[in-house]
Amino acid sequence: MRKYLISGFLLLSVCALLPGCGGSSSSTSTHTSGIANRAFISNSVSSPTSVAGLVIVNAQTDVRPPGVAPISAGNTPGMMVVTPNRAYTLVFSGTNTQSSDNQFTIVNNTGETTAGHVALPGYTESFVASPDSSTAYVAVPTATVEGQSPGNIEVVGVSTGAFTGEIDIPSVHYLAINNGGNRLLAFTDVPASLYGQSCDQTPAFVFVVTPSDVGVTPCPATPIPGFDYPVQAYFSSDDTTAYVLNCGPECGGMTASVQPLDMTTPIPTPGTAAPVPAATEALIIGSTMYLAGTPYSGGAPSQPCTGQTTAAKTCGLLTIFDLDSMSIVNTSPIVITDGYHNRIAMGPNGQLFIGARTCTEIVPPLNPPPGTEVRGCLSIYNSSSAAVGSAAPGGVVIPPANGDATGIQPISQRTVVYVVQGGSLSVYDATIDALEYNPNDPNNPGQIFGLIGDFVDVKTVDF
Repeated sequence: MRKYLISGFLLLSVCALLPGCGGSSSSTSTHTSGIANRAFISNSVSSPTSVAGLVIVNAQTDVRPPGVAPISAGNTPGMMVVTPNRAYTLVFSGTNTQSSDNQFTIVNNTGETTAGHVALPGYTESFVASPDSSTAYVAVPTATVEGQSPGNIEVVGVSTGAFTGEIDIPSVHYLAINNGGNRLLAFTDVPASLYGQSCDQTPAFVFVVTPSDVGVTPCPATPIPGFDYPVQAYFSSDDTTAYVLNCGPECGGMTASVQPLDMTTPIPTPGTAAPVPAATEALIIGSTMYLAGTPYSGGAPSQPCTGQTTAAKTCGLLTIFDLDSMSIVNTSPIVITDGYHNRIAMGPNGQLFIGARTCTEIVPPLNPPPGTEVRGCLSIYNSSSAAVGSAAPGGVVIPPANGDATGIQPISQRTVVYVVQGGSLSVYDATIDALEYNPNDPNNPGQIFGLIGDFVDVKTVDF
């Protein structure tokens, strides 16, 4: 039987649920703040009451310690990735506008300081760290490249905080790196062709990059045709197979699917795609893949909100998929919020947290009567029959909160999950799928006292 591994961020999310996973927590004397178990929360705005940067919170007590200043990380820090060795946090600051600073910052987690930063040639929403934590690869779909269509992958040295290379791939948007660090998959927004005399000019959505060839050979990327608007990939533990998510109709294509890519052949070979209702984000545990997406038909969302009492007219779907048989497991639809799903993590007690952006929101009026619906882009699915959460086994809870869900982080050795939604950070108790009671501020459940800002992402850095 093939072994499976959750890639990158997802592996860290599951590891965070297991006591002692990945080694013991750092001692309080190691860090400048004196906090043993820290969460970094990216605050994207400066105001009279807050400063843009990475706010440090004690993730064991849900307290922001007084006197600990935010870590500088650009004008509007947002998305974060923690390196596998947990020594650094990679942060992108920018918005999809011409006035954006597009700063890529490397934060030293021990010193809680900026270790280096570079100005990217455009906006990114996908960057990965190499397994040895030495290199970051950043997809910039709008980067200006002389003599070809815009788009490249910037290569950044983590220890130096400087550019070390560039891989020119038009419209490159999403990245995935294998466990060995010797193959990088790049996904484009449209079928793209490479430029250069030694490059294969076949149009494709998927390109395989050999990092060791960057700066050595004229063309380190190989196009792999045969996919349908792919957006993500997850590698088996032995790196023999990459499971590619084809977004299909949700991204303007034909059919959403999971498609294996054989990485053992000289040029990786696509396998047969297994159709699924929708697929933009996934989590793998063992041989089970949890897939989230919004079904589309005729260019518009098409999934009814069957089984939910809501004013929303369309919804998304969670699909449980078995990688051994390449088939769908659930026999009835699992309805979640709609929108573009791009956040997922398994919390305690088998509670699967799923985040989306640009979903159908139900915003209550001022002074709403009791029972008025409030709906945003977060869904919680009870994946375990033994779980205690408020949803029955196999059921879904849509918490009454508005906004895009942009950050999800389970907290190790606790039954809580930090969620950034609509610019606010909330603490969810996974035993009840609701905001945690906070003895530090009983009148504001699920809130961290003294935490003010417009937040985007959250990561734990010590476990």
